[in-house]
Amino acid sequence: MRLDKFLKVSRLIKRRTVANEACDAGRVLVNGKTAKASLNVKNGDILEIQFGNKTVKAEILDVKDTAKKDEAKELFRYL
Repeated sequence: MRLDKFLKVSRLIKRRTVANEACDAGRVLVNGKTAKASLNVKNGDILEIQFGNKTVKAEILDVKDTAKKDEAKELFRYL
């Protein structure tokens, strides 16, 4: 699944366009490397997202095309 879509489905970032912009600005790292929005993510990948002066680090546990609000928390875990 594309990185920008995963960020939206998992609700780490609310909108796909915002996820796209964050990737273009270089604020999203996957496994320690700057990632483009089109990068395919898989289980076990480590995400780092920089929100201003705060950084969120999470591991991908599952990749689904859609997820309800309750299920979205099960797609990743904070590190």
